[in-house]
Amino acid sequence: MEIDVVLFLLRIVSGALLIAFLGVLFFVLMRDYRSATGQTQSYRRRFGRLVALTNIEGNLLETGQTYPLMPLTSLGRSPTNTIVINDDFASSEHATIALRNNQWWLEDRNSRNGTLLNGDKTEAPVIITQGDVIGIGNLSFRIELE
Repeated sequence: MEIDVVLFLLRIVSGALLIAFLGVLFFVLMRDYRSATGQTQSYRRRFGRLVALTNIEGNLLETGQTYPLMPLTSLGRSPTNTIVINDDFASSEHATIALRNNQWWLEDRNSRNGTLLNGDKTEAPVIITQGDVIGIGNLSFRIELE
């Protein structure tokens, strides 16, 4: 009879351990789910926009096209970019704009023709601010931050 009691107690303990394990697993999964949901919502939030500009007789005029600025925005000809640029002088992955430590950075991705910031070629990642003009190929974009 004593062995039956020991087996019964082992069943209760193993059942309790299984329930505790499932509870911890559920807690970890919910925490990861909430974290992923928060990240997804931050990527859906618009942080500003890029306004497409065209050069007419030396003056940059808006074309009417705007593109949302995300925490990581890639520009280039490839359809995998956030902003697809239809210009033969743009590389497939031309440049990125990234939000790091509450500052916006422009980085050329080793493009063949380079990336301009306010008319100057960028050699390394550079901080960009409101109103800066990015030149890629024959196109220009003005940054409007929120």
